[in-house]
Amino acid sequence: MAKEVKLSRIGKLPVEIPAGVTVTVSDDNTVTVKGPKGELSQKVDPSITLKIENGKIEFGVNENSNVDYKQKGAFHGLYRALVHNMVTGVSKGFEIRQELVGVGYRVAVQGQVLTFSLGYSHEIQLMLPAEVKAEAAEVKKGENPVLILRSADKQLLGEVAAKIRSFRRPEPYKGKGIKFVGEQLRRKAGKTAAAK
Repeated sequence: MAKEVKLSRIGKLPVEIPAGVTVTVSDDNTVTVKGPKGELSQKVDPSITLKIENGKIEFGVNENSNVDYKQKGAFHGLYRALVHNMVTGVSKGFEIRQELVGVGYRVAVQGQVLTFSLGYSHEIQLMLPAEVKAEAAEVKKGENPVLILRSADKQLLGEVAAKIRSFRRPEPYKGKGIKFVGEQLRRKAGKTAAAK
């Protein structure tokens, strides 16, 4: 007897299509989402079925595909989450804020090129993908510089933010480095001078 596919709880939730967003599914199971913030596409595994009805996208499982039943359950939740992120991205967009903590640390934005001064002997330049827009927030006295990244593509935005963070990861003693705004860092106590 074939095992019943245990569907993902997230996968069972339909994705609402907001006004101004169009969703199409091609014959090869590629989902294309268009909205005010851009256009995104995602190929969906053939073991997952999609149905667009009444302004909602519903996800099911293709019982005839030869993918392992456990994998089908995992795909069910994964592709629902990816399509939901695409719909949110093209309608509202995503934003990540990163804070540069350290004396003299700063970032300059010129179009798609970011130039970082992070305490090294040289500046670091990064060319952003066309889908990601950057902005340096106005620095107020006594506050750290903040870099704002925006994109409709959540996955790409996360990759770019991780790459920027890797230039100078926050160190655990003084917390110097590039961190996400609101991120709680695990701090270590520095060595204290030995008692005389």
